[in-house]
Amino acid sequence: MARAKAGNTDLDVIAELDRKVHWLAAWTIHNANHLRESRDGLKVGGHQASSASCATIMSALYFQILRPDDRVAVKPHASPVFHAIQYLSGRQSLDQLQRFRAFGGAQSYPSRTKDRDDVDFSTGSVGLGVAMTAFASITQDYLLAHKLMAPERAGRMISLLGDAELDEGNVYECAIEGAKHGLRNCWWIVDYNRQSLDATTPERMFLRFAEIFAAVGWDVVTLKYGRRLEAAFAQKGGKALKRWFDDCPNDTYAALSFQGGAAWRAAILGDLAGDKDLEALLASYDDEALAGLMTNLAGHDLELLLDAFAAVKDEAPKLFIVYTIKGFGLPFQGHKDNHSGLMTETQMAAFQLKMGVPPGEEWERFAGLPREAADYETFLAAAPFAARQPPPSAPQVAVPDAAAFPRPTGRQSTQAAFGRILNDLARAGAPLADAIVTTSPDVTVSTNLGPFVNQRGLFAREVHSDRFREAAIASAQRWSMGPQGQHIELGIAENNLFLMLGALGLAAPLFGARLMPVGALYDPFINRGLDALNYACYQDARFLLAATPSGLTLAPEGGAHQSIHTPLIGMAQAGLSAFEPAYVDELSEIMRWSFGHMQEAKGGSVYLRLSTRVLDQPDRPHDPAWAAELVEGAYWQVAPAPGAELAVVYTGAVAEEAQAAFEAIREDYPGAGLLAAVSPDRLHRGWSAAGGRSHAARLLAALAPGARLVSVIDGPPATLSWLGGVLGHQVRALGVEAFGQSGEIADLYRAYRLDAEAILDAAAEALF
Repeated sequence: MARAKAGNTDLDVIAELDRKVHWLAAWTIHNANHLRESRDGLKVGGHQASSASCATIMSALYFQILRPDDRVAVKPHASPVFHAIQYLSGRQSLDQLQRFRAFGGAQSYPSRTKDRDDVDFSTGSVGLGVAMTAFASITQDYLLAHKLMAPERAGRMISLLGDAELDEGNVYECAIEGAKHGLRNCWWIVDYNRQSLDATTPERMFLRFAEIFAAVGWDVVTLKYGRRLEAAFAQKGGKALKRWFDDCPNDTYAALSFQGGAAWRAAILGDLAGDKDLEALLASYDDEALAGLMTNLAGHDLELLLDAFAAVKDEAPKLFIVYTIKGFGLPFQGHKDNHSGLMTETQMAAFQLKMGVPPGEEWERFAGLPREAADYETFLAAAPFAARQPPPSAPQVAVPDAAAFPRPTGRQSTQAAFGRILNDLARAGAPLADAIVTTSPDVTVSTNLGPFVNQRGLFAREVHSDRFREAAIASAQRWSMGPQGQHIELGIAENNLFLMLGALGLAAPLFGARLMPVGALYDPFINRGLDALNYACYQDARFLLAATPSGLTLAPEGGAHQSIHTPLIGMAQAGLSAFEPAYVDELSEIMRWSFGHMQEAKGGSVYLRLSTRVLDQPDRPHDPAWAAELVEGAYWQVAPAPGAELAVVYTGAVAEEAQAAFEAIREDYPGAGLLAAVSPDRLHRGWSAAGGRSHAARLLAALAPGARLVSVIDGPPATLSWLGGVLGHQVRALGVEAFGQSGEIADLYRAYRLDAEAILDAAAEALF
């Protein structure tokens, strides 16, 4: 492990704590795999090698560099290191370490919602935690510009990432977006061990990474050699050694790191035979010392790391490429199979002896270290990061009551109504409107966010003039751009949209200021950002997502823009309530409910699946009982007669076809019912939780026990087919299971069997 210079007490103490971090991380994983009882026989895992490679980097950060308001996304495989540091600092319990990767214990990857210590950003899906820090920095800038947080509470958003995470495309999408928004106060620290799960990194990739990030405005700092290596390079024969070192292929370097000093000597002298100065230099080291020298990379040199991080005085984004060895200090360091490798009991016993931890004191926080425990406690309490305080509690944002909430009328689509509701809120100027921040991946106009932006403007840290407006060129877009704007315009990258929504949706717990993020995109392209959407929900970020147009209703655009299975995404995604209203009054009530739900302790995010299809709007007064049923997922648009034998169930834009078919059915079956299933997601969730006491069961109890249901949705039929399981009714489910094509809605609905005739045919089949 890294040793400190004599005489520098703080550095000595950090080096000693760093030694303990290496030990606790390895021991926590060992305990989980070899000592704790296993009932199912599955390998627990825990990545000892990946933890060892970055432990000293993390020690440098947490024990000296981090400021109280800095936020960190920890490399997923470094979770044991993070928990070890938190344990030493008194922010993690022994019980949690002993139950690492067990139910209720410390999580395999840092989790905001599952871990009990202070996790800033969940990680696990590689690359997403990295990009999240950039969008959190943009969110912090937004809050500062709007005077929603104190400038002295601003911190740096830092990601510690594995070099394999740089293979993830979303990292580069994020870097490009950051360049557009003047990203600042963001550090990405690469654990550059040059080994991934399956392979060794191709040669000189650090040059490509440096070029890419420099091109988008980042300062790139490459930390390769430890100071012992630098000193050796300065000696006689050192220049030749440095050339050999720099030319050494990554796989050769890894193999030699595993093999040790004799192998290093043979390889160097084999390549540079006859260089007397080099031979003399190597001869001054025994095999053990030579192995230590050749593995003295910057990422394991504590003093160098502290100096490099402390030297940063500006706000420019920083990419630190820090050379490390995977498995550093462990018996399988550098081995190509070490990714999921675990020390054996014999190897762990030898490692314990090497680390100076007395038997029986493996879990003691400071056992085996040279100072009194009180000395370490005092040092840790004085570390800058120890002064961290939770952000102030974010107050609730008042949501207008139903009577005051906008309810656009007339013949229109839900997509258009969505834009008008936001526009009306913006005009009204209530606290809710001030808290809303919208964002979209270059589809702001085509998803009807434009009117809101006309009212509230685009966000930028500096004022930008509108040259079109200055030149008196007519345009429907009157978008001012400056610090008080409330719309964040993004490029066409759905991953960035969901990460931006995730960061905005965590403003309250991260920064103490509540925002109401509203994002809009084309419904089929949810798929392109699905990993990031899941990630945002996993962190319990709160936002409202409007996805439009949906299904076949964007008829002329063809199959590439016609979403098929997105309702099932809405039903399956934890932390997300999905709605597909047909009518504007439904949408208005759902949006009002959503802004409250986003603030509830047990609330979540909301997904609206909207349409450009224009429908005649029903003229009905607001009814609190109807509104309550609506947000639970469904209501009887036409209630069935007691014991009715048939009901039509519809969701979304097919309301017109369902209504037409229903009117025809009532000529023969006057007691039939028409059920508007506005949220199959919430309806199903309620049934899963409460069974016969659920809202779905109460609604369907009005029908005869053997009644038939005909369901229809411009989406997968499975969205509603489960209704038959609630009370045992038979279901004939209509929907879309094939790719769409260009055409008019009437032609497509006829071809894909979503029209009134298809519904009537299904009813006849069900009854006869």
